[in-house]
Amino acid sequence: MATAQVGMKKRQIIANSNRTMFFWIAAMSAVLGICAVLSLFIVQQIIFKTKITNKLDATVSTLKQNNKNSAALIENIRVLETNEGLNSIKARPEDKALQVVLDALPADNNALALGSSLQQKLLQLPNLTVDSLSVQASTAALGNDTGTTVPFTVSMSAPDANTLKDALARLEKSIRVIDIDTLSLEKSGQKYTMILNAHAYYEPAKIVELKSETVKP
Repeated sequence: MATAQVGMKKRQIIANSNRTMFFWIAAMSAVLGICAVLSLFIVQQIIFKTKITNKLDATVSTLKQNNKNSAALIENIRVLETNEGLNSIKARPEDKALQVVLDALPADNNALALGSSLQQKLLQLPNLTVDSLSVQASTAALGNDTGTTVPFTVSMSAPDANTLKDALARLEKSIRVIDIDTLSLEKSGQKYTMILNAHAYYEPAKIVELKSETVKP
């Protein structure tokens, strides 16, 4: 009987030990799991903070470079304002020299201004008659860095071919770049008629603005 009781106590002690060990193993597993999750979270936060720091460094570098570029740009503008060539071809004495650049390559497609300039200034010659003038919608200038084109067609006539030659010379000397695509000339009686298909250019304004960027973990 005593032997049976001793055996039962041993089995109970072993069972209690196994149960205690199971609880400890479960607790340690839970602790290890929590530590693993916390470690992963900390690593993710470190990576995220590093990405933010890199973006901030890139932004600071860009701003510093922009400040340097702006200083050089301001200096170039000051030099252009004193350029004798630009000042000698200003449309009005009170205009600034940089206005010549804007007149040569406008920032918008102002078809009315182009038509008015052609009819009232460039083609305003004695004995020259502008029979028709049509300014079309703008088109992209493929393979050309000058800008976007504004096509136009003009028909003009004069009793003397030299007058038409003078008109071409004025178009060539115009501040605004004008390229002739096709030219036809015919004579009818005492009148010479010339039809030009040509185009001018304009360069859309560049917009510089600060943007915000969201950095995701």
